[in-house]
Amino acid sequence: MGTRRPLILQMVHDQSALEPRCRFQEEDSEEYGSPVVLASAIADTIKSRTESLLKRTRAAVSSKPIVMRAEYAHCPNLTIIDTPGFVLKAKKGEPERTPDEILSMVKSLASPPHRIILFLQQSSVEWCSSLWLDTIREIDPSFRRTVIVVSKFDNRLKEFTERWEVDRYLSASGYLGENTRPFFVALPKDRGTISNDEFRRQISQVDAEMLHYLRDSVKGGFDEEKYRSYVGFGCLRDFLEAELQRRYKEAAPATLALLEQRCGEVTADLARMECKINATSDVAHLRKSAMLHAAALCNHVEALIDGAADPAPEQWGKTTEEERLESGIGSWPSVTAEIKPPNATLRLYGGAAFERVMHEFRCATYSIKCPPVSREKVANILLAHTGRGGGRGITEAAAEIARAAARSWLAPLLDTACDRLAFVLGNLFDISIEKNHGNDSNNGHRPVDMEGYIGFHAALRQSYNHFMKDLSKECKQLLRHHLDSVTSPYSHVCYENNFIGSFSSGTN
Repeated sequence: MGTRRPLILQMVHDQSALEPRCRFQEEDSEEYGSPVVLASAIADTIKSRTESLLKRTRAAVSSKPIVMRAEYAHCPNLTIIDTPGFVLKAKKGEPERTPDEILSMVKSLASPPHRIILFLQQSSVEWCSSLWLDTIREIDPSFRRTVIVVSKFDNRLKEFTERWEVDRYLSASGYLGENTRPFFVALPKDRGTISNDEFRRQISQVDAEMLHYLRDSVKGGFDEEKYRSYVGFGCLRDFLEAELQRRYKEAAPATLALLEQRCGEVTADLARMECKINATSDVAHLRKSAMLHAAALCNHVEALIDGAADPAPEQWGKTTEEERLESGIGSWPSVTAEIKPPNATLRLYGGAAFERVMHEFRCATYSIKCPPVSREKVANILLAHTGRGGGRGITEAAAEIARAAARSWLAPLLDTACDRLAFVLGNLFDISIEKNHGNDSNNGHRPVDMEGYIGFHAALRQSYNHFMKDLSKECKQLLRHHLDSVTSPYSHVCYENNFIGSFSSGTN
């Protein structure tokens, strides 16, 4: 049965499973469904899942695998990946890129060096014209982990009459090299539903019939010493079982060392957790650890404001556009021009991002022209100054109009700048935590281990956010106070007196 999706068969040795227990993994989760007993039901499930996914994705092939778990008392722990077969040309109605997609999928699945490649080819294909053999050679140039299997060998036997013909074909005519030997197998013709024992008996019978034909129907027989162990399904099974056993033995030392290392790590983790549990009863120790942790984060925040390149700005920094979107502030109020400060596309954090926002604020401020003032506002101020000394009254009225306009368009810009700067500083909390983890890893130890205290970390984050919110509020109030001061009539009088005093002293 051909498929257009990989089939991953997870064979699990289970002594309690006297009959195979097959279960399919759910398509959208890692859970396994109910056991499937009938072989026909397994085939129907594979077919229906393939058709359903391809219809939903509107594709001819898919790299998403179908996973089936088979638990049996007479099987090893082994994972088999059955890939879609190679095709030269797409079927009618399929995209032309279908053969390339299958080829790319098979290469990806066969590339890991620890996997054994079982390359299946029909006996009707000549060695010299085997197109897919070159593909396997690209993946495994020396065939060190490739087992080549020629199927339907019983059909090819009828073409041999002389020994040299058989030996030449069994040797692969030199196309595989001296150290690579393919296996030649055939399966029973009966495709009906039969028992496992009957299927095994029929396979053994087919193997015996092939050997009988090679010995008795071919003139001179064949080189049994060289090729006998490569003819028949039983020989292929024995080879694969021996190869699997050999690989298990070779991997045992490394696996054991890895398990011992993991056991040591788990033991150390348990000891550390036990110490932490015991430390929870020591309030003074907890208070000291919390203070040291908070102080470390404060130091990291200060260092980030002063300028730092660790952790990686590419990962933790933000562009100007990202700051605008994530802060929810958007554009500058009353600014119609597009504001792009220098280094707007760079990912910055800390002091660098702070200075970039300041530069952006200046750019936004310089781009605004004095907003138009309504006739009613001009009349209200100008008429109130008509009786205050002729031309001087008009001058004072114009100055008052200018001061009111400055307050109206500068105040929103200052508030926006405070919000943007608070967002930049607020991001430093997560960055300082990452920097703290990085410093602990580089030092090889954790001087203050507060991991696991979820409530403490949540309270610390909340305090930091409240501090940033209060700081932004105070800065807005302070800036508004300064703005009111510099746009006050009294500041204008002070400015004139200072200017006159400076001019007089300069003249003297």
